[in-house]
Amino acid sequence: MTLALVEVARNIRSVMGNRFMNNNINFLFEIGTMRNVPRAWRQHLGLDCASVHEHSYRVIWLALMLARMEGGVDENKVMRMALIHDISEIRTSDLGYIQKVYTKADDNQAAHDSLAQTILADFYTDTFKEYEERKSLEAKIVKDADNLDIDLELKELEERGSKLPAKFQEFRKLVRNEKLYTQSAKKVWDEIQATDVSDWHLKANKWIKMPETGR
Repeated sequence: MTLALVEVARNIRSVMGNRFMNNNINFLFEIGTMRNVPRAWRQHLGLDCASVHEHSYRVIWLALMLARMEGGVDENKVMRMALIHDISEIRTSDLGYIQKVYTKADDNQAAHDSLAQTILADFYTDTFKEYEERKSLEAKIVKDADNLDIDLELKELEERGSKLPAKFQEFRKLVRNEKLYTQSAKKVWDEIQATDVSDWHLKANKWIKMPETGR
């Protein structure tokens, strides 16, 4: 190969490498906009509630808890699925239970296009597809976590005085009995209903932890 051809090949590799890196950075900017994607049920609640980004963060922790409760689960796979489970909503938005009666988002295409030609493209080909199929225990655990986060937020909204969580109660019982895949998730659902939203901070405040405070 002549020196001229070597230089051409080097330039092509450089351009392709820069384009690949640019796709990675674009993806990071795209992920950042997840904080601005509202959950669809805000329309029905008429209240401020978690964004898709905030919802996804708690789902990660919920899924990890369920994985450990179930045992014998690939935690790394669970974390990957939880991380990516709602990525398509960056491009499709979050469709609520009314919108889904009339329209269907192309979640697969949206997830594919977000991750295509980035260093994380395998998250679509491996992780996202497996999650969407709901065949593996890991995928079922993540879907359970996705559902349970709704019940956590309903309790939080109830604490803030909303009347709507009480109206959702029978429907959420149906989800608990017929939609949750794992027994661990059902146990967590029951515990959510029995737990005071403020319990964690009332028991951890300085007046209890530091009895000499204020004297």
